[in-house]
Amino acid sequence: MGNKFDIRVDSEIGRLTGVILHSPGQEVSNMTPETAERALYSDILNLAVAREEYLQLQGVLEKRCRVFQVRDLLAEILGNNRVRGGLVSRICEAEDVGDIADSLQDLDAAELSRLLIEGVPLVKDNLTRFLSRDRYSLPPLHNFFFTRDAAVTVRDKVLISRMANRVRGREARVFEAIFDYHPQFNASTVNPARLGGADTGLTIEGGDVQVAGPEILVIGTGDRTSRSAVDFLIERFKGLKRRIHLVVQELPQTPESFIHLDMVFTFLDKNLCMVYEPVVMQTHHFDTVHIHIEDGRVIEIKEEDNLLSALGKLGMELEPLFCGGRADRWLQEREQWHSGANFFALAPGQVIGYGRNENTIEELSKAGFEVVPASEVISGEADLDQMGRCVVTIDGSELARGGGGCRCMTMPIGREPVAG
Repeated sequence: MGNKFDIRVDSEIGRLTGVILHSPGQEVSNMTPETAERALYSDILNLAVAREEYLQLQGVLEKRCRVFQVRDLLAEILGNNRVRGGLVSRICEAEDVGDIADSLQDLDAAELSRLLIEGVPLVKDNLTRFLSRDRYSLPPLHNFFFTRDAAVTVRDKVLISRMANRVRGREARVFEAIFDYHPQFNASTVNPARLGGADTGLTIEGGDVQVAGPEILVIGTGDRTSRSAVDFLIERFKGLKRRIHLVVQELPQTPESFIHLDMVFTFLDKNLCMVYEPVVMQTHHFDTVHIHIEDGRVIEIKEEDNLLSALGKLGMELEPLFCGGRADRWLQEREQWHSGANFFALAPGQVIGYGRNENTIEELSKAGFEVVPASEVISGEADLDQMGRCVVTIDGSELARGGGGCRCMTMPIGREPVAG
């Protein structure tokens, strides 16, 4: 399994050293129009096309850092009988299928890992099950290739998400088990579901959490992350007795393309960010709040004009580039819908995103980013280590229809410090 990997993420843009992925598998095909709606999709995806597009993302990341796969990590911890027993029990209890726990315990680790992701078929051995329209006792994890949502690395800790929708709770439980028990990682987890008390309204997802710097977190609140989750973080940071700045950005509740902060705002370089202007740049249109915590207490909570203004006051002067370009609101809306603001940084000034968002890519090009197709990086024709600012483009005709972009599909666990 190689050397132990020390978990550490102090920024959104530091050179990437480790990332966890989940390549789309049969769980994506195990979807019907009815179950797609339940799984938070607006349509069903073509797995063959989605896989080809995903391999471009994976191939680029493998050129830059260590890449871990959820399926492999899960199978490896399930080889430990104590871990297997605890995880299976927690999943079955949470999803009200205690009757299948014993049969799952009897499976070998690789098969159990597969079924926990792809779905456990419903055995129709009585009248109720025979007449049931359900096909699975444990439904497939259709969303799991969006590994960002279920956990987020903040400095040397892993924050386990408390997902807003029950259908995604298993993803967070799997990640917690991986970080708690896999011998590959030196990790410490923080789980609001265990530490947040009886507040069932406390929800937080990784797409809403951005590590702006060692002392600055940007948190989106809206459909997936609640205000009480921010209160939970405040209490955690008060207990650590160190300085932290939380910049909280309210998000629109609709449409569904605004589900997470990283759908309207991502970091590109030390002084550049990508924004969806109608949400991020409008003064007081959506609440922006700065919370300063130091020495075990809240020093100040105040409203700010907008997100970039708040970060500027903390020494992060960011020039915005505009999702969809600057000329046409209609184009901005269209490209934001297909994750045009959702970029993932490979290093300062080197990002990856969907090439389909042509106006957004043109905006990056005008700002000095060389546009590089993923195929050139994978083949070795383009060497990221020899390049300056660049945007690596992957196809997104199918993956984007799942409702997320390259940041959504990556869970970074290691980044180098940002110089300067």
